[in-house]
Amino acid sequence: MLDKLKKTDWSIVILMVLFMGISTIVVHSATANDPFFQGTDVRNVINYGIGFVVLFGAMLFDYRLLVKGSWYLYAIGILMLVAVYLFGVEKNSAKSWFILPFGFNFQPAELVKLLTIIAIAAFMNRRGGEPLRFWQEVVPIGLMVALPVGLIVIQPDLGNAIIFLVILIVLYWIGNIKYTHVLIGSALIAGFIALFFYLFQIYYDPVVQYLKENDKGEWVHRINRIHTFVDPDAASADAKYQVHNSMRAIGSGGLTGEGFLSGDSIQKGFIPLPYSDSIFVVIGEEFGFVGASVLLLLYFLLIYRMIYISIQSQNRTGAFIIIGIVSMYVFQVFENIGMMIGIMPLTGITLPFVSYGGSSVLINMMAIGIVLSIHVHQEQKSLY
Repeated sequence: MLDKLKKTDWSIVILMVLFMGISTIVVHSATANDPFFQGTDVRNVINYGIGFVVLFGAMLFDYRLLVKGSWYLYAIGILMLVAVYLFGVEKNSAKSWFILPFGFNFQPAELVKLLTIIAIAAFMNRRGGEPLRFWQEVVPIGLMVALPVGLIVIQPDLGNAIIFLVILIVLYWIGNIKYTHVLIGSALIAGFIALFFYLFQIYYDPVVQYLKENDKGEWVHRINRIHTFVDPDAASADAKYQVHNSMRAIGSGGLTGEGFLSGDSIQKGFIPLPYSDSIFVVIGEEFGFVGASVLLLLYFLLIYRMIYISIQSQNRTGAFIIIGIVSMYVFQVFENIGMMIGIMPLTGITLPFVSYGGSSVLINMMAIGIVLSIHVHQEQKSLY
């Protein structure tokens, strides 16, 4: 164990400590004037404390054992998504959660993202770096992602479903997909997006009216979020409320921000979920451009170290796993910040390592632990 600790990339561990500090400070600010959320910052520290135990546990555990059992783990993940749809608890209009003992909430989709990355990486490694074949690899990998995406969409949880698709595209690319397949896929995606925008504009009013008449308020809310992005001028005032207030709050932060616990938009309740999805608004308003830049720099350093470990990895499967995890984080950061400044549609995607959350923090720390495990075990004899 001491030998493994010596091989640890401590720069990543230090980054995790810095993220814990930033997250706790910002969560405290976001919940300071709300009695209902008192103690959230303390729970955040507890979540991170458990998270560090998970991180070091995953680091010391040989990740190649996970790769060997990847299909079993993937199957367990699919069963969890089925179970949460049948027996889960609804929160924020999505049936995506299990309530565990001691008040801990668990969202299976967070774990299934990681399990799917490991399963795809193990599957792609069979090609030995050769281009992926259409029927033998490209289609099966697509189906491996389509199954959890379908189960997550019906919860409904559009944010996590999109992350799966981003992971799929990146792993296709890093897995050496043929350019002809890229052109075909790109044409299909472009056609689908164009058709979606056309049908969305044509059928928006009748679909919303039908959903209202059939008491599908959660779907009306989600469609209005898309409408805010597709046609901001025509979107309802309620749909634009969060985006406009978020942009105004971030803009008011200026260069150095209004100061800790001084954000009017946050303290007066103009920003929904400031401790979770909208936590970047707190940073932008209270710490300004400087604070936001420091946060982005920390993300850059984290991604840089992870990519560096993937390049160093002597095991192709390990490199694939890291790239899958990197793609997940990069998109989540881009989407979360983008939706707060009006360049991306609103989705329920949190800011990694900063937003408050139990299962998201633990799964993210587990993912970092697996990255460190790949680094620690890269020189050991293959298990295959």
